[in-house]
Amino acid sequence: MASNSKQKNPCHNNSPPPIPPGLIDAETPVNAPGNHRERWHSNRTTGSTVRERFSYIFNKEILSDVRFIVGRGPQQQCIPAHRLVLSVGSPVFDTMFNGSMATSATEIELPDVEPPAFLALLKFLYSDEVQFGPETVMMTLYTAKKYAVPALEKHCVDFLKANLNPDNAFMLLTQARLFDEPQLAALCLETIDKNTAESLTAEGFTDIDHDTLSVVLKRDALMIREVKLFNAVLRWSEQECLRQNLPVNPENQRKVLGSALYHVRFPLMTVEEFASGAAQCGVLCDREVVSLFLYFTVNPKPAISFPDVPRCCITGKEQVVTRFTQHKSRWGYSGSSDRVRYRPQNHGG
Repeated sequence: MASNSKQKNPCHNNSPPPIPPGLIDAETPVNAPGNHRERWHSNRTTGSTVRERFSYIFNKEILSDVRFIVGRGPQQQCIPAHRLVLSVGSPVFDTMFNGSMATSATEIELPDVEPPAFLALLKFLYSDEVQFGPETVMMTLYTAKKYAVPALEKHCVDFLKANLNPDNAFMLLTQARLFDEPQLAALCLETIDKNTAESLTAEGFTDIDHDTLSVVLKRDALMIREVKLFNAVLRWSEQECLRQNLPVNPENQRKVLGSALYHVRFPLMTVEEFASGAAQCGVLCDREVVSLFLYFTVNPKPAISFPDVPRCCITGKEQVVTRFTQHKSRWGYSGSSDRVRYRPQNHGG
């Protein structure tokens, strides 16, 4: 790269440059050494499609008129390409090569793109073929968005949707929010709602950013008791302290949680759960602890800083409702229709 004079440019090697089109003498035998016509047109049939022909020159020096120095450090690669193919497939490349501020450079550095993702992008532009896997799909999505190739974006998002599960839901949610993929983000949130406990124990949960944590804590549909959710929040705060090079202690945990702390619904805990856990963890200040104890024990309940709206109607001790204690095999009820009506109530236990 230009910023490191000692780093070897991967495009500069001892191999001879490609022979430009038009410089091969018409009398030169097709199979003469160095004649690209022999390598390019051998095994080409009259029935081959345009896609097959373009696919053949993908990542080859044949007729290439631009090279990309992709990535950083030892993984950096020099990738040849063809301005025509790139311009047809991407409005960003079209502007780069043909716009009013078009570049005439034959080597272009792309330090923010990883070689596997850039090759996946070019493969798609040259042949419509999709080549990525679980390890490269996110970087390919980033590259497809950068160069405005929506068809490849869709393939990436569809792949992520098909492989979404509780173990990767939080990781994909962060990426979906970063790349502005609302449909994928919504599916991640649905997965977290339905598999909250499993998702919270996955490795990716403690790696999410603060905004994503807040989005999740605001949800009414989480299927988990609040005491377990708060324990997961404490685990996240410990890791966030480490990421910010702060000592892991209650004061710093509260600091990194910030406004997210006020999305935890402490009133949904039982007084026993609160007393044995949250009240003693040190993250809540004395005033908050006292106000919550009063909320649990007195009426009318005092104003508090934490929401008390139930999540999926999970509040206090779980209740089991059995409408019929016994029934006969034959359904013989012939009276008027009836119904059971439920009304949520806020209470401390």
